[in-house]
Amino acid sequence: MPYVDGFIVPVPKKKIKAYLTMAKKAAKVWKEYGALEVRECIADDVKVGKWTSFPRSVKLKPGETVVFSYIVYKSRKDRDRVNAKVMKDPRLETMMDPKNPPFDGKRMIFGGFKVSVAA
Repeated sequence: MPYVDGFIVPVPKKKIKAYLTMAKKAAKVWKEYGALEVRECIADDVKVGKWTSFPRSVKLKPGETVVFSYIVYKSRKDRDRVNAKVMKDPRLETMMDPKNPPFDGKRMIFGGFKVSVAA
């Protein structure tokens, strides 16, 4: 079964364009090394829940939106192989301005998931 890395990240609305530019470049790198699919999804119908929600999960601030992203791989083993190559690729370093990043990485939530149902 495929394997998925999932991400939830807060992005300032004024930096969406910069974020998507960076994400498109990064997606090319991931796919070049073998990722099957890369998706960046900007919140459209995401409400703040009473106890939990996407906005609460990243401590969303005024002027920000939530981005949900995922990368699909053939397997966990393939994901580990792809990510090892991606993390050594010098193009990633040049994609983000460390003085003015397009998102707050400290509030990013991420993890790897086994696909249990594929329809």
